[in-house]
Amino acid sequence: MGIATVNPTTGLIEKEFEPHSPEEVQVRIGEAAQAAVQLRGTTFEQRAAWMRAAAEMLMKEASRLGKLITVEMGKPIAQSVAEVEKSAKAMHYYADNAEAFLSGTSLENPAAVGASRAWTRYEPLGTVLAVMPWNYPLWQVIRFAAPALMAGNSGLLKHASNVPQSALFLDTLFERGGFPKGSFRTLLIGGAEVAGVLADPRVKAVTLTGSEPAGRSVASIAADHVKKSVLELGGSDPFIVMPTADIAEAAAVAVRARINNNGQSCIAGKRFIVHEDVYDAFAAEFAQRMAGLVVGDPLDPETEVGPLATRSGRDELVELVEDARGRGAQILAGGIVPDSDGFFYAPTVVAGLSEDMRLVQEEAFGPVASLYRAKDREDALRIANQTSFGLSSAVWTRDEAEERWFMENLEAGAVFINGMTVSNQELPFGGIKRSGFGRELAAEGIREFCNLKTVWKA
Repeated sequence: MGIATVNPTTGLIEKEFEPHSPEEVQVRIGEAAQAAVQLRGTTFEQRAAWMRAAAEMLMKEASRLGKLITVEMGKPIAQSVAEVEKSAKAMHYYADNAEAFLSGTSLENPAAVGASRAWTRYEPLGTVLAVMPWNYPLWQVIRFAAPALMAGNSGLLKHASNVPQSALFLDTLFERGGFPKGSFRTLLIGGAEVAGVLADPRVKAVTLTGSEPAGRSVASIAADHVKKSVLELGGSDPFIVMPTADIAEAAAVAVRARINNNGQSCIAGKRFIVHEDVYDAFAAEFAQRMAGLVVGDPLDPETEVGPLATRSGRDELVELVEDARGRGAQILAGGIVPDSDGFFYAPTVVAGLSEDMRLVQEEAFGPVASLYRAKDREDALRIANQTSFGLSSAVWTRDEAEERWFMENLEAGAVFINGMTVSNQELPFGGIKRSGFGRELAAEGIREFCNLKTVWKA
């Protein structure tokens, strides 16, 4: 399958698109490069007005866009509409705060460096390429595009090939808000064409959210050309439950953490690590809640879990669970492919895991939860940190000393205490280890694609 909308609820092709020709790609890169020159000469006030206008356009189309997202990748309709609203909120956030975030600093004692004055300033890099995934077709892009454009950069988007209509909507959004022509351009190309775009001297940096192999490839190309890169490569986030936690609340939140976005979220709780003193109570509550979820048509407001976005994603999830089952794991809930059209998989809880199982070593990108029994906090930490990923984490405890201990020792880009991990425009987002490097969102995100210039004056 090439560039097409395949409805994951039915498995049928909704719409197909011809890839952009090499000549069209060159035109679009040129437009973005020219727009970067223009944007560099605009003010924060001008860009903020354009960004707010684009955000308002996004909100006016929230209902239509929500349905489009659901048809393209299968998440429940309420979550799709919420994604549109969240994207617009982030656009307003950067319109309101970009100038302050990029204000630079002045040296308090410039005489110490032989100057009458010394200061720093942030300047845009130019055109930035974004290689984005399908799981949040708007939010993943906006959380890059809003800060990048507000900093004075232009953007190029290589979106996932199964969300082309979302990608084409974004192609025109910012111009409709008033940004110069070419400020943000979608490239309908395959993955093989990314290397050539990134190598183009008019492209100054790259950001990628996706798989570890894709991240390795893009980072390698960027390094060859000495270009800045930011990578978010997924995770296998631990959700730790200790004896002092409210078990019923922890189990309820754990279900939301696992099945949000049909379980297809990098920061979803995936490995549920429970102290042995409360393991049985948590496991029973958690499995019962997972088994009781409503699976069905994601356009139905009553549906809680829709289909996986692709057939290959569903089939890979089946393989992970069957590998664990065949090696002795216990299936506490789900573990079946529903007898229906589309790419559905029942919400599943797997226990009795051992290190030889693929489910322990690989990211399960769907509504499958892995349940671990921990002897004490040290054992819980060992299990949490044994993965090669380090994106986010969650800890449930009412012991303040225990909170601090986990906060200091978990190997992750974030720790959420007595809650589930979420991405928010006001919080830096990113990971360590094989989850990638660099940060998105907050002040740190807008500074990633800027030159921090030092100025010294005699």
